[in-house]
Amino acid sequence: MLAQRAAPPYEVVCVDDASSDSTSAILASACRTDGRVRVVRGPGHGLVAALNLGLAHCRGELIARMDADDLVHPDRLRLQAELLAKDAALGAAGSLIHCIPRPLSPGLARLERWLNETVTAEQCRNARFVEAPLVHPSATFRRDALQGGWEDHGWAEDWDLLLRMVERGWSLAKVPQVLLQWRDSPGRLTRTGPAYSDAAMFRLRAHYLARGPLRGRSFDIWGAGPTGKRLARELEAHGLRPRAFYDVDGKKRLARGRPVRVAGDLPRPGEALMLCAVGAEGAREEIRGVLEAGNYREGEHFLFTA
Repeated sequence: MLAQRAAPPYEVVCVDDASSDSTSAILASACRTDGRVRVVRGPGHGLVAALNLGLAHCRGELIARMDADDLVHPDRLRLQAELLAKDAALGAAGSLIHCIPRPLSPGLARLERWLNETVTAEQCRNARFVEAPLVHPSATFRRDALQGGWEDHGWAEDWDLLLRMVERGWSLAKVPQVLLQWRDSPGRLTRTGPAYSDAAMFRLRAHYLARGPLRGRSFDIWGAGPTGKRLARELEAHGLRPRAFYDVDGKKRLARGRPVRVAGDLPRPGEALMLCAVGAEGAREEIRGVLEAGNYREGEHFLFTA
């Protein structure tokens, strides 16, 4: 039998952000029974403020996020600390996730599957404009990678943080094991808050595309449907317009004033960055196959953005 390795020493910093239920009493009891638990009282200024308040009171070099209603594997901290120790370029380590309660809606099942297929540093980097590649409460961060903490720009603060980390040169990856039971509910902030709406997510994508991969570079958009045109509209706010759209529907002629072309008209790899913005299930796999057959390399010649 293999002896179980000890978990690293840790503290639990609980942010009680002006709760009005039994949270205070529960945390007070936890503090009395476990000296590793510390409570920080917040004024109720919202999630971003609470996250930064908690960060300011953390004393370790690794910061693990956790939400109050999720369930975590006992080996989470050890496994993620080991992954971070193996690669100094990693700014954050996540994990595979299992959504609860079951059964899942088709959309959530698709997201869970995508998250659990996006594991390595290369996969996370290439997929960073599709969704946040690490589930926030599954992530353990290096303190150095949390420079500036979380920011409130009217869109998802967790995805924003990950994109800023990659922009500064950090990598993201996951322990290839389910370490988080991620709870979904109708009242969850990501379902009800305006910062997590589709409109806010497209603004976020356009913001980081404009100052990152598209800086000084021509681009095309694969997808002349609603998703591709929505991304194009947000990029126009940054003064950026695609040279052309590409689509499987050969009957389309124009999208937002740009020509719509078919796969047979693809330019040479590297001539322009191809942003793939399609919402239909299975479309990413189909487009990836076409582009790779044309010697396009993901992350260098094309990126998925939806």
